[in-house]
Amino acid sequence: MDIFAYTDNWPILSILIFLPLAGVLLLPLFGRGQGSKIWALAVTLAETVLSLPLYFKFDFTTARYQFVENALWIPSLNINYTVGVDGISLLLVLMTTLIMPLCVLCSWRSIKNRTREFFACILLMETTMLGVFLALDFVLFFLFWEAMLIPMFLLIGVWGGPRRVYAAVKFFLYTLTASVFLPVAVIALYLHSSPHTFSIPALMGQPYPATMQVWVFLAFFVAFAVKVPMFPFHTWLPAAHVEAPTAGSVILASVLLKMGAYGFLRFALPMTPLGVQVFGPWVLALSVVAILYGGFTALAQSDMKKLVAYSSVAHMGFVTLGIFLLNSHGVEGAILQMVNHGITTGALFLCVGIIYERTHSRELAAAAGIGHIMPVYVTALTVFGLSSLAFPGTNSFIGEFLILAGGFSTSPKLTALTIPGVVLGAAYMLRMLQRIIWGGTDNPDSSHLVDLNIREMATLAFLIVFVIWIGLSPAPFTDVLHASVDHLLGQVQAGMAP
Repeated sequence: MDIFAYTDNWPILSILIFLPLAGVLLLPLFGRGQGSKIWALAVTLAETVLSLPLYFKFDFTTARYQFVENALWIPSLNINYTVGVDGISLLLVLMTTLIMPLCVLCSWRSIKNRTREFFACILLMETTMLGVFLALDFVLFFLFWEAMLIPMFLLIGVWGGPRRVYAAVKFFLYTLTASVFLPVAVIALYLHSSPHTFSIPALMGQPYPATMQVWVFLAFFVAFAVKVPMFPFHTWLPAAHVEAPTAGSVILASVLLKMGAYGFLRFALPMTPLGVQVFGPWVLALSVVAILYGGFTALAQSDMKKLVAYSSVAHMGFVTLGIFLLNSHGVEGAILQMVNHGITTGALFLCVGIIYERTHSRELAAAAGIGHIMPVYVTALTVFGLSSLAFPGTNSFIGEFLILAGGFSTSPKLTALTIPGVVLGAAYMLRMLQRIIWGGTDNPDSSHLVDLNIREMATLAFLIVFVIWIGLSPAPFTDVLHASVDHLLGQVQAGMAP
């Protein structure tokens, strides 16, 4: 079967990747004030509109890569500019293009210094993130993978909080050091492939030696586990989240954390199935530890940003658990949960940013008892809080249910250990909601606070739609996964067969 489905029409994927970069080049024409904000919003909205045909024209029945574009780049090394999308990457691409306009809107008033440079970093982030999800040649993938560190480093280090330099350097060193293992692994695969190629689909399913697969899997694991981040590689995340501006936290939570999980799906599983067979049980155990550790640590936080950041460790633990269960329910639930986490946790960081703009504090005590002052705000916060704890009828319930269903069918004893993590999720999120909505007997004076404005309501309402939509009617989001996930699991099982 031909793994590519070429298109004869306009190069939509290249336009999606490079339109934000073109927007950066034209940004100086719009000045440093309101013009740069309007231009960045226009470019990100155009990206959203242009990405929608990917879904409506996507063939759900095939596992082939679609909308493929291929051009020679470095012929002597068989390196090509190849981009395409399949069921695994489609939802992540759409989530990225839908989130980015919200990052512009949430920064409308909070970013007052170097405005043009800030929105240039936002647009550069969109180019690099889409490039990672769409690249089908490893050299192209690695170029985008490394390039996205620079604008995120600047977002944290220039526009972040008091300890922004520490957080930015820690983020950069952790992720850059881990990424060193990635080209080492793929060069090993390149040298053992026949013919030599950097094509990601062509590197899948080849008969690599068992020992080499084990070592290559370990290299992949280090590179991707830091990006997820998995326990115990997570220590850069709370600092980065706390010090980043609101838009930086949203991008980190909604998209960047998904890069590591996407790497496991795109590289580790199909290319090193014997390594997965050897180390998969250990990854499952680390995932359970992450779920419990993230829950307990979030429960102890009084800083709202730290609470949401540690909840991400727990939620991404469910994602890696689902991936390494190696069954359709687990993997599909993991991909859907990646999208759900992007929506819900991104929204929670938006909510924290909204209250920070008003109180100049992220402490729960500073926002205690604002329910009667900001009823619209606490209503939105409640929706996202219930989604975060996987309340039935919300998006996260569907993802966690699929993962747990896959877990109990494959490894019931290990999966049972995650149940306390579910309870902890309800505990820390309901504690936060109770404190913010009602508070206690010593609530601060909040009479000066104002409720959401139209811009903030529109931003949160957009995400509430997806919380409810996926929660009540997940089929449009899960149907796109079936063929690609089945094909991936077939590759893994074939590689494990004696």
